[in-house]
Amino acid sequence: MFFKNKRSKPQSKIGSLIGAGTTLEGNVKFSGGLHVDGCIKGSVSSEGDKPCTLVLSEQAVIEGAINVSHVVINGTVIGPVNASEYVELQSKSRVTGDVCYKTLEMHLGAVVEGKLIHPHGNEPAPIVELKTATNN
Repeated sequence: MFFKNKRSKPQSKIGSLIGAGTTLEGNVKFSGGLHVDGCIKGSVSSEGDKPCTLVLSEQAVIEGAINVSHVVINGTVIGPVNASEYVELQSKSRVTGDVCYKTLEMHLGAVVEGKLIHPHGNEPAPIVELKTATNN
């Protein structure tokens, strides 16, 4: 018997662009795809329950919460990131805040100053503290 994959597919069409040198102050809601090269001072979230994709380039900055289904980050986020499906942290990404994800891809060089949270059902995953080994 075959089962359908219930995971939503990322939006491949980027319908909106916030260009380099542009600063928006206030919350942003979008549908489909949004590419950010500039700066947003406010939260960014998807409209409705349809899959959406947020892409942040290397020079992009978001100072606020992100709440979308799919996000690809190569810039700076100061605030929590909540992706119901997929998070990709590329090598130049810098996130100051917790990252909640269903699927995570993290490239060498990406930095997260916060917790990585993978929810199990309605419960967040337990946080494991990693410590470096010391030679005595």
